[in-house]
Amino acid sequence: MDRKFTVRIAAVTLCAALGIGAVMQSLPSSQSPRNAELAPVVVSDVQPVSSTPRNILPRDMPVVESMPDHVVSAAVTSTVETTEILVPEAPVETGFACEVSMTATPIAGAMMTIDITAPCHGSERVTLHHSGLMFTTLMQPDGSLSVDIPALAEQALVIASFLDGGGSVAMAEVISVPFYDRVVLQWRGDAGLQLHAREFDAEYFTDGHVWHGSSRDAARAATGQGGFLTTLGTVDAPDALVAEVYTFPSGMTQASGTVALTIETEILASNCNSSVEAQTLEIRSGAELSSKELTIDVPGCDAVGDFLLLKNLVEDLTIAAK
Repeated sequence: MDRKFTVRIAAVTLCAALGIGAVMQSLPSSQSPRNAELAPVVVSDVQPVSSTPRNILPRDMPVVESMPDHVVSAAVTSTVETTEILVPEAPVETGFACEVSMTATPIAGAMMTIDITAPCHGSERVTLHHSGLMFTTLMQPDGSLSVDIPALAEQALVIASFLDGGGSVAMAEVISVPFYDRVVLQWRGDAGLQLHAREFDAEYFTDGHVWHGSSRDAARAATGQGGFLTTLGTVDAPDALVAEVYTFPSGMTQASGTVALTIETEILASNCNSSVEAQTLEIRSGAELSSKELTIDVPGCDAVGDFLLLKNLVEDLTIAAK
């Protein structure tokens, strides 16, 4: 059935970086990006997206070539520093065995399994930090947690922190990191954000379209077949931090071409007529990790159910066969 598409153009401003915690949560000042250089960013080709999943982008949809009367500010891209990280203090002794233990184990796809045992933190919120990546989840009732996360550094340091100041630290050596390109989109709360990757001119909802509705898995990437998406964080956790991470095996693939990367925002009752703040982290071709802050102005609440398709906020991946 044909549906009417309404063009919703968001004024997108890319804010000056105030450090990783400026958008997500406070981190030590030593982790803030330094010596950032301002560069103009052009946001164009903003296209409407229907809330109907099967025909989200019809071929004959007109493309908005420019954005009159909308302002795009400068973006700040910087190297993410991870030195001098403050380790959470151990919780105050209560007479119980409250020690928090944590391990990080490398697995396929430049991923690592994080296992936490915290008997005195059952069902509590915990925030995991790794090279600027931050997400919030909930411990199991027995105080355990096991979660797989993408590594953003070969010497991968992961910190777990609880609301009472307790926590733990684990390290893993993930030597396959240079073989993968990774793009992270992270935000706070129910912001309606989505990261989409369309591999080698794939149409929406075909095999090459990778998003949270078709995330694939690390085994696909480990054999060079294509990318996968990892969703991290529990939206139901208080003041939740959430992230999506797209991974492509650029160092192992036999394919050549472009992976088109876009950010979409679903207009919800929780974000309409407001500004949504987010952050991207990127690691490509073994280069240093970089970050960028985003602010997206969401249309009014009469548009609830529509989507905004935002191009050029994340640079497409250019893949060459190995």
